Amino acid sequence: MTKWTVSEMPSQKGRVAVVTGTGGLGYETALELARAGAEVVIAGRNFRNGAASVGKIQAKARTGKVRFEQLDLASLKSVEGFAARLKGQTGSIDLLINNAGVMVPPKRLETEDGFELQLGTNYLGHFALTAHLMPMLQKGRAARVVTVSSIAAGRGRMNFDDLQAKQAYDPFPVYAQSKLACLVFALEMHRRSEASGWGVTSLSAHPGLSRTNLLFNAPGQERISLERRFARLMFQSAAKGALPTLFAATSPQAAPGGYYGPNGPAELRGYPAPSRIPQAALDPETAERLWRVSEQLTGVSFASEAGRA
Repeated sequence: MTKWTVSEMPSQKGRVAVVTGTGGLGYETALELARAGAEVVIAGRNFRNGAASVGKIQAKARTGKVRFEQLDLASLKSVEGFAARLKGQTGSIDLLINNAGVMVPPKRLETEDGFELQLGTNYLGHFALTAHLMPMLQKGRAARVVTVSSIAAGRGRMNFDDLQAKQAYDPFPVYAQSKLACLVFALEMHRRSEASGWGVTSLSAHPGLSRTNLLFNAPGQERISLERRFARLMFQSAAKGALPTLFAATSPQAAPGGYYGPNGPAELRGYPAPSRIPQAALDPETAERLWRVSEQLTGVSFASEAGRA
């Protein structure tokens, strides 16, 4: 694969894209999709941050349209409301980028619905969002869903005996579990879409080590200080980190069900390339169990939503 950049991105004119997350990777992804001509809905919790990102994108992207919609992935009510508003605004969605997330809060926190915050925001919120938007995605043109995972997924495991980390909370393993869940979901959604004829392509991507706001949400001032000191040397820019997501979302070379990340050593930096899928994400029993548990926890059925298209 060549050193793919946004200069090779096909025109996105006439396509509607939804991107979760208003800063960092979400901002860079929304910016490039808008530059390519897409109509972009950038979704996040904070209105002020969202409005600021929309203003910056509008100043840089002259061919596309962008607007902000409020969405709190830590609230199933907010997720359902967001999907309902979109259904009233546009008939179809061509791209859904499940990107927003939280990383390693030092203390265990819960979402509005009682889920552990990282699992609830990074994974369950996006699971419910994708299900609610499925009828609109099915009406899209060659619709794709790209779910952003992490290299941390390789160190994760699905702890179904304590999925919400109520018995023991350790920030990074719980984060790794949430990102493994994102990858398992993306792979399983591709299988189910093909088997059931949903007509929606599911892919996944990870940004390697990229400089984003999530980097500095780690517990412990000493660790934060160390990361800030070496970030410029160790981490690539958010714009570079967004390339695997943009490749998965737009490139004709991206394989359905594929997983993409940077092509450098240990997949930490570089240009988009097929990524190594951790063994934990390849177990069909784990995928089936996670899907079943996710539908039970969120109260959303993909089969039911897909049938409404």
